Amino acid sequence: MTPLRQKMIDAMTQHGFSPRTHTSYLMAVTDLSRFYHRSPDQLEIDDIHAYFLYLAKERELSGASCVCI
Repeated sequence: MTPLRQKMIDAMTQHGFSPRTHTSYLMAVTDLSRFYHRSPDQLEIDDIHAYFLYLAKERELSGASCVCI
């Protein structure tokens, strides 16, 4: 397990996220990483905005699934 993944798991545990939420969020970050063929910590904010636009347009996910703050 990478240190970044462990840090994410630790943060979710600290905030009391359910096991199902852990799985969903980790899969979402894995999908992001696969889309760019890079680790998420190597991405810029513009990359993430572009990914959310891809999710909304190409995969037709709801706006709630594509929010980037």
